[in-house]
Parts: sequence; structure tokens; C-alpha cells
Amino acid sequence: MKNNNMLRILFLCLCLSTITINAQDGETAKVKAAIDTFFEGFHKGDTTLMKSVMYGKFTTQTAFKDKDGNDVLRSGESADLVKAIGSRPENQKWDERLLDYVIKVDNNMANAWTPYEFWANGKFSHCGVNSFQLFNDNGQWKIIYLIDTRQRTGCNEKKN
Repeated sequence: MKNNNMLRILFLCLCLSTITINAQDGETAKVKAAIDTFFEGFHKGDTTLMKSVMYGKFTTQTAFKDKDGNDVLRSGESADLVKAIGSRPENQKWDERLLDYVIKVDNNMANAWTPYEFWANGKFSHCGVNSFQLFNDNGQWKIIYLIDTRQRTGCNEKKN
């Protein structure tokens, strides 16, 4: 009898952990979909599509090294990014290729780490990593913060 109860408890624990993992995977997929939507709009120059997964105005930042090798953190607003995309000349093709997604979700907050390569008009420009913070706004994941790194060298290591 004790063995049957122990087996039932183990089975119940296994079932509950599977349900938790599947729920987590579902939210992870939704976070990835929000980021993919953002970049679909980015590539098309469709700022309305981009804004559909953005939570109003938020801070954007870029961390890089200047020409003298000093660390720099440049801050802006999401409105600046949207304006740059919306006013990009039609003859400029920007292609940010995401190489991976590392997504962590806890309740209504998520973080996505996306290494990337950036290509302008078919030529390699730079590489780096995006770090997105997202908030689940009543069932829809929205970007609330974005920081990226940028460099022109050492990019091959990011592919591994």
C-alpha cells in the first residue's frame, strides 16, 4: 500500500512538472513571436507592426567601444528607433539576422537574449547581442526595454 501511494505521489509530481514545463514553453514561444513580429516590422519598415509589440515609449541603449577603445553607453527612446525605421530611404535594406534566442520567463516578465549579425544593403556591418525585456500585458507580450551591443570584429565567435 505504501509503495502504491509513493508511486501515485511520484506520478503526480511528474504530471505537474510536465504541465509547468509545457506552460513555460508556450510563453517562451509567445515571447519569441513578439520579437519576430518586431523584426518583421523592422525589416519591412512597418512601424505600425513594430509598435504592435512595443509597450509605449521605453528606453533603448547601445553598449559599444569607441574608436579609442573606451566603453560607451548610448541611450535613447523607442520613439527614436521607430522614427529611424519609418524614415529609412527605400534604397536602404537593413537585415538584422538573429542567430539564437535565449528566453527566460517568470510570471509576467521575460528576457530574451538574441545574438545577431547586421547587414546593410547585403554587406556585413556589425554583430552583437540584443537584450529585450518584455511584459505580459493581459496576454500579449510587449517590449518594455531594449539594449544591444555592437562591434565589427570578433563576430565569427557569435555563430558558435
